Amino acid sequence: MGFWSNVKSDIDVILENDPAARGRFEVIFSYSGLHAIWSHRIAHFFYRHRWFTIARFISQISRFFTGIEIHPGAKIGRKLFIDHGMGVVIGETCEIGDEVVIYQGVTLGGTGKEKGKRHPTIGNRVVIASGAKVLGSFTVGDHSSIGANSVVLREVPPNSTVVGIPGRVVKRNGQRVGDRLNHTNLPDPVIETFRFMQKEINELKREVERLKGENCPTEEERKKEDEKAAEAVGAAYLYDI
Repeated sequence: MGFWSNVKSDIDVILENDPAARGRFEVIFSYSGLHAIWSHRIAHFFYRHRWFTIARFISQISRFFTGIEIHPGAKIGRKLFIDHGMGVVIGETCEIGDEVVIYQGVTLGGTGKEKGKRHPTIGNRVVIASGAKVLGSFTVGDHSSIGANSVVLREVPPNSTVVGIPGRVVKRNGQRVGDRLNHTNLPDPVIETFRFMQKEINELKREVERLKGENCPTEEERKKEDEKAAEAVGAAYLYDI
């Protein structure tokens, strides 16, 4: 794809994904994520031709003005959309596919001091929500979503949803969560675990009552008791009470 085609697709993807974008003029002159991507393309050109110092100098100037740090060695696909972008860090050996969405505070980093490939490979049409950290040399599969503030340390299969610390796959090839960019509406594996444990405790209490010969609750009473317990667990987890 030619230079001007890339420029046009960079602008188009912002207009497609950001409802606040009102026109091309505004996007070109006021979107720091777009400026960071364009600066990276120049830096990456020098990096590929082994002008490493000039490449790093350009990337640091871009970081100063945009708050987004992309190592000149990183490989970026078409239609990358960095929304807001402040605090985004993309490492040297990172590879990003096409139509990826990255929100503010995301780190695509490495672990340890090993040489060679040490940063993640991000597939096509992946959404990485605010504050997420993807650390290490592994692949995040196509059409996956990484929840806000998740810490992903291992490979993510395609069509998956990952949340938590450390990141866990909570949906894979299942029903769609909803809007691709609605990265706040994701299941919480911790609270689901608490609800499961509470249900098991209720079952054990019923079994003890049965063995003692006491009156057992009806099926409807059991369902109501489980629902109340689940709500109580959710409230305690969300409000720390």
